[in-house]
Amino acid sequence: MAESEQSESQVDIYPLLGSDSPFSEAIQGFQPRIVQQQLAKKIEIVVNANHSLVAEAGTGIGKTFAYLVPAILSKKTIIISTGTKNLQDQLFHKDLPKVCKSLDKNPQTALLKGRNNYLCTYRLEMTIADGRLGSRQASHDLQLARRWSSETRNGDLAELINLADDSEIRSKITSTHDNCLGQDCPDYDDCYVLLARKKARQADILVINHHLLCADLALREEGFADLLPDTEVVIVDEAHKLHDVVTQFFGKSVSSRQLLELATDMRREYLSEAKDCRELDDYATEIEQNVKEFRLALGEKAQRIAWDRLRNKKPVIEAIDILMELFKKLVQILEPLSSRSRGLESCYDRCELLQAAFLELTTNSSMDMIHWCETWLRSFQIHQTPVNISKTFNEQWKNHGGSWIFTSATIAINGELNHYQSEMGILEAETLLLNSPFNYPEQALMYLPKELPEPSSAEHPIELMKAVLPVLRASKGRAFCLFTSYRALQMAAEWLSENGQFKVLIQGTADKTELLRRFREYDNAVLMATSSFWEGVDVRGDNLCCVVIDKLPFAVPSDPVIQARITACKRAGEDAFAKLQLPQAVITLKQGAGRLIRDHSDRGVLVLGDPRLVSKNYGASFINSLPAMYKTRNIELVKGFLGEIS
Repeated sequence: MAESEQSESQVDIYPLLGSDSPFSEAIQGFQPRIVQQQLAKKIEIVVNANHSLVAEAGTGIGKTFAYLVPAILSKKTIIISTGTKNLQDQLFHKDLPKVCKSLDKNPQTALLKGRNNYLCTYRLEMTIADGRLGSRQASHDLQLARRWSSETRNGDLAELINLADDSEIRSKITSTHDNCLGQDCPDYDDCYVLLARKKARQADILVINHHLLCADLALREEGFADLLPDTEVVIVDEAHKLHDVVTQFFGKSVSSRQLLELATDMRREYLSEAKDCRELDDYATEIEQNVKEFRLALGEKAQRIAWDRLRNKKPVIEAIDILMELFKKLVQILEPLSSRSRGLESCYDRCELLQAAFLELTTNSSMDMIHWCETWLRSFQIHQTPVNISKTFNEQWKNHGGSWIFTSATIAINGELNHYQSEMGILEAETLLLNSPFNYPEQALMYLPKELPEPSSAEHPIELMKAVLPVLRASKGRAFCLFTSYRALQMAAEWLSENGQFKVLIQGTADKTELLRRFREYDNAVLMATSSFWEGVDVRGDNLCCVVIDKLPFAVPSDPVIQARITACKRAGEDAFAKLQLPQAVITLKQGAGRLIRDHSDRGVLVLGDPRLVSKNYGASFINSLPAMYKTRNIELVKGFLGEIS
């Protein structure tokens, strides 16, 4: 680094985020926070020293600005990875431009998402020409996409705000690694994915998500060309989400969706390139039928189950044999046709890969991998998931080099970060733990209701609602009730709808955005929800002054992935509860509890409905990992506190 650049990167961070900060004029309500300045200073030191850092930054610290300021001033090439597309868009379109403008800096910035977030104009035209859609809604969505396609400059489906996340059209107007035609695509020169990747390679600061980051690491491990440019600094925001994404990308899977997409593309190629080969259309139909039969062989109900519990069942063995025989026939018919078009060549290549993957995933097992299956109403996916990713990630982290910053509001357990470091294989990283600047003893109250039944009791959801009803009346609704299961949610919602005078909003009756809109609009709403509302939901002010959590969020021990990891811990002579189950539950509880206080002026009550917090020794680990707030079992204190708010 040149001497002038070195001196500029070591500008005193504190004034930039202090009372005379350039952000004071640019951002309404900006307030200096000592903890934000401390985080920014530590990141500056770590980045300049080419070291790595794991940092928990409690809610309200303003960690985004705390890493953006030193990152921009460092003049190094930077990747910022987020756990969600919402934060990715917020960061790129709002926070990053705001910080650059306030610092009077103009780095080249770029946003990059996975290819399934970008319009594929070729597949759009093919879908329009095909005309066969499953519903009126799909036809409506296709017309939306068609009109938007003539207006968009980036092809990012996030611009198409009226297209639902689960619309069947999404997969028909985007490409996958499997079905992309590459340079043989007639629209190759105008490809939005290639345009986004070109901008990414030219950027000083690139904003991505964890899926892309892990896809790049997986490609590098396999020796293929990298997906992302080499950079000097990687900032991992929402770092608590990274472990699950790494696990996904360093595992293997095959799904009914991949098979059905192959059938769709085979039929499309038959109509356009191979009308003399009617067998192609017949085999596409046969794939669709055999996928249905294979799904039925796995059992009627939706489930997550160890593959060993299915693999030796007669219907499953027969269904596997039928599909493997079909793969052989498909390879034979597609091979001579593959020279006719890039589309047919792609179908042939995919068929060979799916044949190999399906064979491996229905037969082989390994001590290092968890072999399991997931089924839904009409679909399935077979997985091999790593038991432990710490060694793999450690190697990728070291091979990549540079400085890595891992930050989140919820990665510490009992004031320690070693669990996260051990889980990710980054024990050599420096650490920093900064508590929220919010005044929790004044702003929040923790209520632990008395005499509730054990959480395993069938009566628990109803008894909890009875105990919580006086709290909800005192708060005049304005509450989130968060549950660990859909069954408990449904029982509690039914009881509250009959016995409370509130507008009860129930997850599943509308999409997440619409439910939050209604919650903010009504003045007495109670939102009843499960896992998807435990994090990433931000309601500030008097609209939300109570959060109820029904149970300690321990993962279901019968889940095949959890079960296999528990077994691996026991095999290694380790305490699976202390090493695996307890830390995960603590982090999840912190995320749910974090919905309550989102601003310096917020006040509210956190109700924890699990008696194990008091009756079990491990309850202290949960309490000590939450922000310090006054605890009570006295309902009158709770009502008095809420009366002050209203």
